[in-house]
Amino acid sequence: MNDKPAKRGGFFGVFRRFGAAAREAEPDVALPTGPPAEEVVTEPQPETVAPEAPPATAPAPASPAPVAALEPETPAAAAEPPKKQGWFQRLKSGLTKTSSRLTQDIAGIFTKRKLDADTLQELEDLLIQADLGVETAMRITDALSKDRHNKEISPEEVRAVLAHEVERVLVPVAQPLLIDDGTKPHVILVVGVNGTGKTTTIGKIAHRLAHDGRKVMLAAGDTFRAAAIDQLKIWGERTGAEVIARNVGADSAGLAFDALTQAREQECDVLLIDTAGRLQNKAALMDELEKVVRVLRKIDATAPHQVLLVLDATTGQNALNQVEVFKDKAGVTGLIMTKLDGTARGGILVAISAKFGLPVHAIGVGEGIEDLDQFDAAEFARAIAVS
Repeated sequence: MNDKPAKRGGFFGVFRRFGAAAREAEPDVALPTGPPAEEVVTEPQPETVAPEAPPATAPAPASPAPVAALEPETPAAAAEPPKKQGWFQRLKSGLTKTSSRLTQDIAGIFTKRKLDADTLQELEDLLIQADLGVETAMRITDALSKDRHNKEISPEEVRAVLAHEVERVLVPVAQPLLIDDGTKPHVILVVGVNGTGKTTTIGKIAHRLAHDGRKVMLAAGDTFRAAAIDQLKIWGERTGAEVIARNVGADSAGLAFDALTQAREQECDVLLIDTAGRLQNKAALMDELEKVVRVLRKIDATAPHQVLLVLDATTGQNALNQVEVFKDKAGVTGLIMTKLDGTARGGILVAISAKFGLPVHAIGVGEGIEDLDQFDAAEFARAIAVS
């Protein structure tokens, strides 16, 4: 099997080191022509403002030279970083819909009321409706009833218990995505239903890997959509990763075979394979996914080394069924959940973790490249329980 010890290293664990570098990768969306045109037009105007600009720029010598040179823009540039105050602030902001719904409803139940059988039943129903799952809802109500039965309890106390119990469920599954440096290439197959953000997630992962000094190859296995192929090619240009692609309608299993063959020849560190979005109840498409796995194993019996299922938080309870089917058909090894900022159903991640116990490697709370980060159980629990 493995003759040499595998040196393992995680790259999601270094997401936060690349805050500044990540912002450089996003300009493709923000940089077209707007900002440069504005700066050229506004530069002549600040003749009278120029005397005030030096004091404004003097305290911030670390600002990038191009920004510092545009004196009128310096105050705005200096104000930009505080708006992005770190991952937890973005996570808390992204989970506002979920946390607001929970905290408001909890306050409605427990304001000036004793903790009796009726309030516990109301709370349990509320937590189930918030997609936290029956098991987690019962754990929370059981924890509350132990020492506080028939006593007054504040909404804040309930939320504290909620955060504690959610964290207990999530701690075992919060695991970084590890790359086995002893296996080249380390093959990651990315699967999921339509619209979950698989291709974008692959691009963001590739970006981090490239910054971590790894040689990456991308395979455009979503051969059903020309847009997905083009999108992956753009990510390839951004990250310096070679993209293996074929015409629309090509056999995705054959493409995966070619990509792994070339990745081995070129001694790539990681091969990321995109796949077509497929509904979990479409047998033919799921069979095709199984075929991709079989073909990869003809070259490397251990491939794919990881199968990541990308889930869209807005699908709520349907995500449970997706995990079940993809786990059976494709051998899912870990999860990435996106679009937590667009829904009040963020609790579904707790229900999935309680039921399946699969590693949750990362979560996304926005479109930006900084908005996908390593999953942290304590941060998520705090963000979901505090409005």
